[in-house]
Amino acid sequence: MTDSLLTHPIDETAQPSTSSDPAKPEGVPDKFWDTEKKEIRVNALLASYLALEKKLGQSLPLPQSEADRLKIWKSLGVPERPEDYTVTVANDLFQPDPELNARLHTKGFTPEQVQEVYDLAAEKMVPLILEMAAEFQADREVERLVAEFGGVEQWQEVSRQLLEYGRRNLPPSVLEGMACSFEGVMALYHLMKGESSSLKAKSGAAAAVANETDLRSMMQNPKYWRDKDPAYIAQVTAGFEKLYSNYS
Repeated sequence: MTDSLLTHPIDETAQPSTSSDPAKPEGVPDKFWDTEKKEIRVNALLASYLALEKKLGQSLPLPQSEADRLKIWKSLGVPERPEDYTVTVANDLFQPDPELNARLHTKGFTPEQVQEVYDLAAEKMVPLILEMAAEFQADREVERLVAEFGGVEQWQEVSRQLLEYGRRNLPPSVLEGMACSFEGVMALYHLMKGESSSLKAKSGAAAAVANETDLRSMMQNPKYWRDKDPAYIAQVTAGFEKLYSNYS
């Protein structure tokens, strides 16, 4: 517990110094006052001033012209042209944008700052965009399923049966994967009915799929969840049917 300030011992060496020399002008620090000669220590004052001037001289001056501004930017690492920015994008959802780079260049962004802009976009904006796109796509897929099964009430009943069947017969990860696309839901429906899916790959590509891990990996491919490539989805769907047809 903190000691009481009322009883805390006083460090006399830390007390503010006071000058008892009536000859010293008010406001003159002790280090600049010669108590023996009763005069200001000019050499000490000059040395302190020169040290301060040197320190201030090392500070970056404000640009007075366009040439000064460009010189300062160059010293900070800003390239001469926006085309000279080297940007690394850690995904295939977007590419470096020349117009954006040009705007950042007019503001004096360094290569590190430009890279940070793209990194923040990938970290913060891309997930939001993907979530919005997924919600939009899900709405369109549900509309297709409603039309496929003849109406809202019919689809609601089928979806209830599919969910019950999937929970009873399939691993949660597989059910989740198949339920995220129209083709996957239809494959699940055919499994439940014990039918052979018309979506099964004619080339027999599903035979190359070894296990559920391979299928889950394929579902991470943008061709499945972003592009909705029909042939690719059919390959994944056929793989699931091949693995879990024994549950029908």
